[in-house]
Amino acid sequence: MKVVIVESPAKAKTINKYLGKDYGVYASYGHVRDLTAKDGSVDPEDDFAMRWEVDAKSAKRMSDIGAAVKDAERVILATDPDREGEAISWHIHEILKNKRLLKDKRVDRVVFNAVTKDAVQEAMRNPREIDGALVDAYRARRALDYLVGFTLSPVLWRKLPGARSAGRVQSVALRLVCDREVEIEKFVAREYWSIVAHLRTEAQAAFSARLVGADGKKISRLDIGSGEEARAFEAALEQAKFSVAAIESKPLKRHPWPPFTTSTLQQEASRKLGMAPARTMQIAQRLYEGVDVGDGPVGLITYMRTDGVDLAPEAVAAARKVIAKEFGDNYVPSAPRKYTAKAKNAQEAHEAIRPTEMTRRPRDVARHLEPEQAKLYELIWTRTIACQMESAELERTTVDILAEAAGRKLDFRATGQVVRFPGFLALYQEGRDDEEDEDSARLPPMRQGERLEKDRIDTSQHFTEPPPRYTEATLIKRMEELGIGRPSTYASTLATLRDRDYVRLEKKRLIPEDKGRLVTAFLESFFSKYVEYDFTAGLEEQLDQVSNHEMDWKELLRAFWKDFSGAVDETKDLRTTQVLDSLNTLLGPHIFPDKGAGVDPRLCPSCGKGQLSLKLGKFGAFIGCANYPECKYTRVLSPTGAESGEGERPGVRVLGQDPDSGDEISLRNGRFGEYVQQGEGEKPKRSSLPKGLKPDDVTLEKALKLLSLPREVAKHPTSGDPILAGIGRYGAYVQHGKTYANLGRDDDVLEIGANRAIDLIVAKESGAGASRFGAGAGRALGDHPDGGAVSVRQGRYGAYVSHGKVNATLPKGTDPASVTLDEAIAHLKAKAAGGGVSGRLVGDHPGGGPVTVREGRFGPYVNWGKVNATIPKSMSPDSIALDEALELLAEREGKPAPVARKAPEKKAETTKAGAKPATKTAAAKPAAPAKAKAAKPPAAGTAPKARAKKT
Repeated sequence: MKVVIVESPAKAKTINKYLGKDYGVYASYGHVRDLTAKDGSVDPEDDFAMRWEVDAKSAKRMSDIGAAVKDAERVILATDPDREGEAISWHIHEILKNKRLLKDKRVDRVVFNAVTKDAVQEAMRNPREIDGALVDAYRARRALDYLVGFTLSPVLWRKLPGARSAGRVQSVALRLVCDREVEIEKFVAREYWSIVAHLRTEAQAAFSARLVGADGKKISRLDIGSGEEARAFEAALEQAKFSVAAIESKPLKRHPWPPFTTSTLQQEASRKLGMAPARTMQIAQRLYEGVDVGDGPVGLITYMRTDGVDLAPEAVAAARKVIAKEFGDNYVPSAPRKYTAKAKNAQEAHEAIRPTEMTRRPRDVARHLEPEQAKLYELIWTRTIACQMESAELERTTVDILAEAAGRKLDFRATGQVVRFPGFLALYQEGRDDEEDEDSARLPPMRQGERLEKDRIDTSQHFTEPPPRYTEATLIKRMEELGIGRPSTYASTLATLRDRDYVRLEKKRLIPEDKGRLVTAFLESFFSKYVEYDFTAGLEEQLDQVSNHEMDWKELLRAFWKDFSGAVDETKDLRTTQVLDSLNTLLGPHIFPDKGAGVDPRLCPSCGKGQLSLKLGKFGAFIGCANYPECKYTRVLSPTGAESGEGERPGVRVLGQDPDSGDEISLRNGRFGEYVQQGEGEKPKRSSLPKGLKPDDVTLEKALKLLSLPREVAKHPTSGDPILAGIGRYGAYVQHGKTYANLGRDDDVLEIGANRAIDLIVAKESGAGASRFGAGAGRALGDHPDGGAVSVRQGRYGAYVSHGKVNATLPKGTDPASVTLDEAIAHLKAKAAGGGVSGRLVGDHPGGGPVTVREGRFGPYVNWGKVNATIPKSMSPDSIALDEALELLAEREGKPAPVARKAPEKKAETTKAGAKPATKTAAAKPAAPAKAKAAKPPAAGTAPKARAKKT
């Protein structure tokens, strides 16, 4: 037996059908061990010794793999063809070797870029050893990430409370987002005007042209900076005569884009399909590992973690055949196209992402795929086919137009293009983050010297706009350009930034949170080298040198640790004031925005004397007055709710004044969300916003009502004490003494009336309570024979009957409003005795205990104690009698059917709940107590003894 080890069960299932019965395929479920999650797992003092551990789940899987390897003649490591895949194979090999399971066994490493029969079998014919250089590069990368994270994060915790972590790549990606935000904040809009002439040819064809020159001087986009200049041009053009001065047509070609790499796939899926990078990689993983498209699972795309853009010769040949068949021979270029990677540090040796079979068209497999899988496969297929198609042939036309007016000569220009041959554009057009070119319009036929007729002149005011915030796609593109991180890490890096609350995603744009900006400012102040783009990219280049056998991985670590540990040591003596001074300087424009009119943005609005400054508290950073403790003014770092307006402070929206006290009523944002506040001082009155009330909907009237909470809404019907409504730690509630009842989803704490409040309190005091699912005291059915009330209630999982501590769910289809006391007692008896979900009581088992018919996950069944027997489809669950139930149970246990005790009279009518009304004889016999234990079933191998029924 040959044992093949891969990462995932999906991949194992797919390749298992390609190998014969002599192979056993096992999945490791990804990485099987990692560095221990504690300080010292990478020890610089011990020449960077690394301490690995296997978690409990991986240990169980490795135990199963080890058992298979023990009896195997050959072990084949077939994990993914990249650094991570090589590392997984190495870890598995090390674990098996340490368990002494590889003695005298051949161990091979095989790689395949596609999970197809040909690729897998070809790999099996060409095994190799584990690539030590790739493993070293993996270990170096893992050690670097660990040393930065476990060394830098504690510094953040001590010096910057509220910060969660720092990372080698994560912190640089965060800096990119924060730097873009600083650019936006510093941006000053510039006014400019455009002048467009709407003209007609002699054939009355309309088009437009833009002013580009005046009196021999060129006019660029921003040159007309005021309305006065624009109106002066407009006046001069009122009587102008327009003519065609020159026409120039140039042929041009547009070439197809390369096939997908990991980053370009993530970018294009984000733009065209709206998929987050992490989601794109999840779906691509499934397409790679194998999907059943009618004849068993098969890998639909090649490996999806790559920055290579090359395609295998056979894939290119197949693509050219598809193009010829689908579009015609004129769409096939004379020679196959070859692409080279332009990304910095591109180093992966395997192919670009492509379909494993070019002839497998998206329309052919769509019915076998989930919607998102079908969309992503179609995107990959069209991009791959298009990359081998003929270039598009365009013709760009530029028309220069002369306007002569009152001795002035004004130059206009119109541009447009015509598609002469669509080429690859017939199949694929790449999505864009910016708008399309303005010169893509088509122009009407014109000739030089032709007189043009003016329709109108448009003058439009514009303002320059700040650079746009990054989307996930554009941030990945920028990281790739700078050489930061690897393709396989982009999605996880972005996910970490969001999980740490360093950035948030709004309208597909990444916006840094205050916490993220603080971390970035701290690192730029005291660890500037380690968040520099070039430094991080340089480390990636060194890691590539390790994987190429050009550098020793421990030499890389020694050089890095020498400087990094020194930088960390320098921060140990940092005083809090030094940290705050640096952060106040770097974040000044953000946390102390200019109010204009010469007002000091750092002047305390409360005492009017102290200077506002960044302060560090137990829960993070905030703004406070330097006159503390005399002045206790505080606020959050920056406005996160409504924008600050005239006379308002950042992070505070003034709603008005309290008509009684004259105190300022404001809406604020705190650590736990928005709240309203009355006045200032040491302990101002505050109230959280109830769930469902948006900050933008908060008015002065609503704020005053919230601040008046808790309010009296009724008097208790028994005690006469007040019932209050308020908002607490766990949401809105009503209260009577020490009894609290949460409000329901549809209750408004500001509007709840007396009747509803009394109902909630009485229900809670009765013992039933008002759960968050709306369950109250329920409908009383009567008294149980053993004492105590029986009721029917509505719970989280549907209707049920209750007696004391025993609850029995009603069968599906039962109307809770029609349940009788006898039916409820029967359900409760079955539940108390059988311990399961109640069903239709059939009768008593000769061995003791009730026999019921129930509805389960996989269909109806009969139950007795712990024995369940499925009801055949040929039998109706509603008509099963006790004898039939006993036969099914006996067959399930492999025993002869016991003699049944008499069931209730057949003449009795079945109730809606399916239980039969109790006869006089049955009624005379009291039901079993709720706490009575079920009779023990007979011991295995003995038939239950029949008991004579007393009369």
